[in-house]
Amino acid sequence: MVDVLAAPQQTRNQGKTDSSLRTLAAISLAHWVSHFHLFVLPMLFPFLKEQLGVGYIELGLAITVLGIVSGLTQAPIGYLADHIGARKVLLMGLTLGGFALILLGLNLSYPWLLVCAGLLGLANSVYHPADYAILSAHMDEARMGRAFSIHTFAGFLGGAVAPAIMATLVATVGGTGALIAAGAVGVLVALVLIVVGIPDASAADRHVDGVRAPKQSIITPAIIVLTIFFMLLGLSNAGISNFGVVALMTGYGESFSSANLALTAFLACSAVGVLAGGYLADRTSRHGRVAAACFAVNAAIMLAIATTTLPSLLLTAMMAIAGFLGGVIAPSRDMLVRSAAPPGAAGRAFGIVSTGFNLSGIFGPLLYGWIMDQSLPHWVFGASVVFMTLTVLLALVTDRRQPARAA
Repeated sequence: MVDVLAAPQQTRNQGKTDSSLRTLAAISLAHWVSHFHLFVLPMLFPFLKEQLGVGYIELGLAITVLGIVSGLTQAPIGYLADHIGARKVLLMGLTLGGFALILLGLNLSYPWLLVCAGLLGLANSVYHPADYAILSAHMDEARMGRAFSIHTFAGFLGGAVAPAIMATLVATVGGTGALIAAGAVGVLVALVLIVVGIPDASAADRHVDGVRAPKQSIITPAIIVLTIFFMLLGLSNAGISNFGVVALMTGYGESFSSANLALTAFLACSAVGVLAGGYLADRTSRHGRVAAACFAVNAAIMLAIATTTLPSLLLTAMMAIAGFLGGVIAPSRDMLVRSAAPPGAAGRAFGIVSTGFNLSGIFGPLLYGWIMDQSLPHWVFGASVVFMTLTVLLALVTDRRQPARAA
């Protein structure tokens, strides 16, 4: 009798697991597209410079437009995702980003490049609010950290393979063909998500103990602190990612190949650290302490790099460790936001805090560029130490303020 009753329950559990895996795979694929699309225009700069007859300042302006639009629209898109449903918003973002690149390929001109950049920025603002709202609502609570880590890893992977994909496309179908093909990826993935039937998530769907959750203000002290936390995270990594190679070459006497190897180790180990961090995030509720511990070690590593000249092999090893620990905190970072979000407000919460990343993307390159213009390459790492230390302190404050989320 027990076996007869247990069989349907096992079938239901298996069906729920299969559905969760499909949802995670589909949302991770969408996040892959978001990072891939962010690299399409920079990878085509040589082609665009020749075809449009513009300089790198004009091309850089297009990327600035993308960043500003994405930063300004993150929070409003989060509200939209909670209002009309995250699934609709995600599908619109994929389609919009795809058509933006296709239209640029069909109408190659500098004004269209700026329009395309603005549309890509708007499309990019969709992914964090919509993705995290869906994952938060439909992933198994016990595996939420791992779900977040796989989602983040997929984004890293999209950026990592973009240069090779775009180089192959340019070699086979030309620059305009590469733009159209890259845009078609977004549209095709949107169709895949429709076929898979990803679930929705909105404020109207959220209940607590079977009762519709009351409306709560999303602008809470915890969300404000987390927005600053995200900005500090971005600033602490911006110098290493964007100026690490030139800083190591000019200030430390590293060759181009050894400096690139060190940065590659940092970025590659970050991706590996994200996956490891997912398992860690599922085994603790003290996510702020995890972030603080990892960044405290990273601050010590960067301080050593900033103040001493290390052998190339040791430098690469220390950069790899720093990258790994930086990746480990990503799932815990996302769990902090999920815990701070009121019921039915995951889209808004992630939309608002992600603005911190956009702010770091706007101001970080200016700060570190100024540091390099002052011939202070060691301070590329020294400034990172300052931001990492502030991140540690803020992570501890955030961890203390937030109660553990009920399963």
